Amino acid sequence: MSQSSRDDHSPTHYFTTPEGPVKTRTITVNIWDDSMPMTTAGGVFSGARLDPGTAVLMRSVTPPPSDGTFLDLGCGYGPIACALARACPGSQVIAVDVNDLAIGLTTRNAKALGVGGRVHACRPEEVDPDLRFDEIWSNPPIRVGKAVLHEILTTWLTRLSDEGVAHLVVGKNLGADSLTRWLCEQGFNAARIASAKGFRVIDVDA
Repeated sequence: MSQSSRDDHSPTHYFTTPEGPVKTRTITVNIWDDSMPMTTAGGVFSGARLDPGTAVLMRSVTPPPSDGTFLDLGCGYGPIACALARACPGSQVIAVDVNDLAIGLTTRNAKALGVGGRVHACRPEEVDPDLRFDEIWSNPPIRVGKAVLHEILTTWLTRLSDEGVAHLVVGKNLGADSLTRWLCEQGFNAARIASAKGFRVIDVDA
């Protein structure tokens, strides 16, 4: 199996920090008419390319206003976080991941792209518990299992600001429609706003 195949399809390897040295590569990520050279590696989510779900998400939702505090939930090597910071020069972006390699790559890429002062990559437990987010952006880790996924989403969605909104992308065949219904059952306003290439884009607010 090629490295690209492992990066794109292995369900669990990117949930933990890889041991030992890693081989990095440079790819070009295009989001919102912005071409960003980014350093990636095996051992992080979709390390060989911008994954199709994230591409659908970023094509379906326009950049937020310049000012705001945004969360990239499950940042990988940082394409969403860096795109947000570059498109919104008045923003602060918190990028969280449980994989320390992903955190390091996001920090490295943000610095190289000139937004290192406004992208703060860290583990979830390192985020100020009082911080609230104007927008949350995520291609959530569906393959962690339903119970863990539900815990992740309820934990972070309750940290939206009063007028805040979350933008999620989920594969149709991975339960996007049932997840939307579940979110509504939990008291959130959740609705599909776009669908393409087998993915649903779901907006959620409190």
